[in-house]
Amino acid sequence: MSKPFKQVLKSLLLGGITGMFFLTPAVAQQQETPPQNDPLLKIYRGTTTRINDLVNTKLDVRFDYPKRYLYGKAWITLKPHFYATDSLLLDAKGMEIKQIAVVKNGKNTPLKYEYDGSQLHIKLDKSYQRTESYTIYADYTARPEEIKAEGSAAITDAKGLYFINHDGTEPNKPIQIWTQGETESNSVWFPTIDRTAQKMTDEISMTVEKKYVTLSNGKLVSQKDNADGTRTDTWKMDLPHSPYLVMMAVGDFSIVKDQWRGKEVNYYVEKPYAPYAKAIFGNTPEMLSFYSDILGYEYPWAKYSQIVVRDYVSGAMENTTATLHGDFLQKTDRELLDNNHYDEAVIAHELFHHWFGDLATAESWSNLTLNESFADYSEYLWLSHKYGKDMADDHAYKAAKNYIQFTEYAGDRDLVRFHYHDKEDMFDAVSYQKGGRILNMLRNVVGDSAFFKSLNLYLKTNAFKSAEAHQLRLAFEEVSGQDLNWFFNQWYFGQGYPILDISYNYDDAGKKASVIIQQKQPGDKVFELPIAIDVYAGGKKTRHLVTINNKSETFTFPYTTKPDFVNVDAEKVILDDKDDHRDINTYIFEYANAPEYGDRREAIEACLKEQTTNPAARKTVIAALKDKFYGLRALTVAGLEIEDESVKAAALPVLQQLAQNDENSSVRAAALRQLGKLKDKQLAPLFEKATKDRSYAAAGAALAGLAQLDLEKSYALAKQLEAESKGSLSNAIATVYAQKGNDADVAFFAKAFDEANGQEKFEAAMQYIGILANIDNTATVIKGLDQIENMAKLFNNKMVNSYLIKMLQPLAKKKQDKASLATPEIKAELNKQSDYILKIVNTLNK
Repeated sequence: MSKPFKQVLKSLLLGGITGMFFLTPAVAQQQETPPQNDPLLKIYRGTTTRINDLVNTKLDVRFDYPKRYLYGKAWITLKPHFYATDSLLLDAKGMEIKQIAVVKNGKNTPLKYEYDGSQLHIKLDKSYQRTESYTIYADYTARPEEIKAEGSAAITDAKGLYFINHDGTEPNKPIQIWTQGETESNSVWFPTIDRTAQKMTDEISMTVEKKYVTLSNGKLVSQKDNADGTRTDTWKMDLPHSPYLVMMAVGDFSIVKDQWRGKEVNYYVEKPYAPYAKAIFGNTPEMLSFYSDILGYEYPWAKYSQIVVRDYVSGAMENTTATLHGDFLQKTDRELLDNNHYDEAVIAHELFHHWFGDLATAESWSNLTLNESFADYSEYLWLSHKYGKDMADDHAYKAAKNYIQFTEYAGDRDLVRFHYHDKEDMFDAVSYQKGGRILNMLRNVVGDSAFFKSLNLYLKTNAFKSAEAHQLRLAFEEVSGQDLNWFFNQWYFGQGYPILDISYNYDDAGKKASVIIQQKQPGDKVFELPIAIDVYAGGKKTRHLVTINNKSETFTFPYTTKPDFVNVDAEKVILDDKDDHRDINTYIFEYANAPEYGDRREAIEACLKEQTTNPAARKTVIAALKDKFYGLRALTVAGLEIEDESVKAAALPVLQQLAQNDENSSVRAAALRQLGKLKDKQLAPLFEKATKDRSYAAAGAALAGLAQLDLEKSYALAKQLEAESKGSLSNAIATVYAQKGNDADVAFFAKAFDEANGQEKFEAAMQYIGILANIDNTATVIKGLDQIENMAKLFNNKMVNSYLIKMLQPLAKKKQDKASLATPEIKAELNKQSDYILKIVNTLNK
């Protein structure tokens, strides 16, 4: 599963983007380490004892849209795991149970059972041996709306089964049904043993209106038209997988077909996005080949489908053969220009789960790293393969920083952890980003060949089974011949990261360079760190492979010519926080001579700090404006102190060129934003031309720049651009309207808000509140406030409510202040608006 959380509070609204789990202070504070006296932390969270094993589940389901019920019949085949047993415990949350029976010779024999609203305690008709299988029949009604279950910062709800726009009252939203099983929510809509260590095959028959298409695991084996105008689709999954990976989806989707090595590869999207489905998902077949080849284990499942749904409660979910994505993935070709392959990383993340998570599954949530750390690292692998190592390293750098930021607000924890407050707490920046970086370090320790051969052995050994972290270690030890307990104890069964203080001493008389590395992390823990140190001297680079074993280490290297630069962690693989005591000249040398993304980035950041005072550093900054990687070009552009005359003189010609011609839209947009700071009327033609850029980010930055020079012209252009605007361009238009617009322009804000989803909806809400502050028409204001309140109900998040309250309270005050100076008629309307705002604030507070 991916959890794409973005910046500040707005990160709460998507459920990683993220292929990634991005946690910010607001989110992290929700995940603060519980008090040490929390009794739940004292529970050892081991693997659930297996008494009975699932073998197969067969379901026959139909849907009641008005009630949001599922009427289900289940045939569950099981067998005792080892010991004979005469009882069965099934998870079945919030259901109405009509009948429980054992099936023998085609007949149902009722069984005695007790049901507590969460689990079925069934007395079997006899004691079964491990060589015997038996089938339980259940007739039930699932009632997901009556479930009181909390999710997490990553998975924001746990109802299991979702009816979207069930009554068709939301005109701009399709009617859909979809499921979300992770962690243990599929037992809301079918009885099962809802544990990761269980594996089963399944068959699901869904009866739906003929106008809808369906999707589930495995292959569509039959479609039958019924006399009542419905259709029954039967999906069959022939290979075993865990219950949380079972899924269903129903809706009016377009199916865009692709294929890979004779297998179906399909993309389910809303009909307006069908022309863009190949642009969004089209690299999936290449990903299937790439992952199959590097792992030496071909994609094992019957098909691969991906579906995009509305109001999804997380980023994406790797349901076996049928990945489900939130609608943040649905983009036009213009929107994709600004995406910089972020969505592609999500697509890669979920696909890689089909080996790590679906094929070989973490046997407990304590071992979640075996699922999510691998999926996180798969993003790096794909980006490196397809777009180059710089892009992958940029992705990894940001992931590492995100993990470190997480620890600053929420505290650290073990990667494999057997004590937690709730299983949902496992879905954090430790399981995702830290785990991905640990795998990269493990790859560096054993080497590429051994790394991928070890993964192959792990998959072959644990295919269609569950596993724990020790089995991963044993696979690596068998292949590499090394004892890797030190690595796993340090990174998998411990917490923290090294904080390194690095200093240098050059002895010209003795011709020796010394590197002093001290570990400054709190506590007594000392990290063992195999590391590469490159010494640049006399036009040559010499690599030294060393291992840090102590709190303080000194490494000494002979030289003939005094080194220009000593590069500690030359491969930039160690997950650390370092204070590197170096002269600016070493950074200038580093940018020109050291090859890695991390080298160039740290050099750029050092030189940006001295761009106004050091001509040599400024020269490096100007060179970095033309770096081969767009991410570093954009970083450099954004860091320019363009108002400084010396910087402006050197950078202005390059910035103008980048704004007009850079191949990457994020660089063009960054350059336009910097030029906008100059408020130079001579740049007006450049801004006006750039408003026609196909990139919404660049066009939006251009319109914002023009608005500072010529508000009348920017307003006229905004009117022309309004119809096709999205993203950053919509934000820029909103800013122009907020400065110059009138009551008629409120329709733009209302439409933008109504059409937005997830994080974009929150951003649209902020703009909407801003324009409502200037509107006197009560009906218009109340309509907007109702839309915003409904958004808050949808997100159902305390942090979102808190942020909205902070926006709405000043709005109420502004209305009151304006009323005090208004005519009696306008005063009454403004006070009515203020009262309505405060009523919503009171509701949000509750």
